[in-house]
Amino acid sequence: MPGGAETVDPAHVHDLTALDAAVSACRACPRLVAWREEVAATKRAAFRDETYWGRPVPGFGAHDARLMIVGLAPAAHGGNRTGRIFTGDRSGDVLYAAMHAVGLASQPTAVAIGDGLEVYGTRLTAPVRCAPPANKPTPEERDRCRPWLARELALLRGAVRAVVVLGGWGWQALLPVLATPDPAGGHPGWVVPRPRPAFGHGVHVTLDAADPQAAAPLEVFGCYHVSQQNTFTGRLTPAMLEDVLARAAHAAGLDPTPPARRGD
Repeated sequence: MPGGAETVDPAHVHDLTALDAAVSACRACPRLVAWREEVAATKRAAFRDETYWGRPVPGFGAHDARLMIVGLAPAAHGGNRTGRIFTGDRSGDVLYAAMHAVGLASQPTAVAIGDGLEVYGTRLTAPVRCAPPANKPTPEERDRCRPWLARELALLRGAVRAVVVLGGWGWQALLPVLATPDPAGGHPGWVVPRPRPAFGHGVHVTLDAADPQAAAPLEVFGCYHVSQQNTFTGRLTPAMLEDVLARAAHAAGLDPTPPARRGD
């Protein structure tokens, strides 16, 4: 469980609004706290006139989401600056452009909180909520942050039907969470096969609920991460990303309308 005098036990949080507020105050990982605050103080030259968020970044999107998109952790000068996941960095530019193209977002850009962006039937989140040095959280930091994601999933259990996981690191972090009961005891989790399914771009795995009366099966999709390394080299193209998002939206029972077709 996340610790520290300022940290709330996720099991005691009963709605997503309160969960988002509580995670934003977490100081459980000294290395991450020091790094995120150092970045917020020193800033990048291009953003020197901005006030950085400099705290853990909560999830973003619908509170009755049928689709979740799970990344890795906030970017130092993206979410750690803006306070919204995948906002203000090039990874977010690629992701939200693809979400807009398949009808899951109101606009193709994400610049800052208050920029008018809406997502439809979707919630975006991450296994680690603080920007880590070199984009590499430690296993201990990942595990300390796990109850936040477990509780977030539990609060969405009545709605969520599909998850897109961005990258192998996120895949390895998420699968144990899916199999973990809700910290508050309200959700037994899903059945993850052993050996665990291997990550790959376009992989699709159906997980049965541990208690079919408590939750529906969950459709889990793998996708290469929207990192600059992947998008600049062409390992992940917009078409590849849009294909996974569209398949996941369909599996979640969403019927998003791409912009070109709106008003038809």
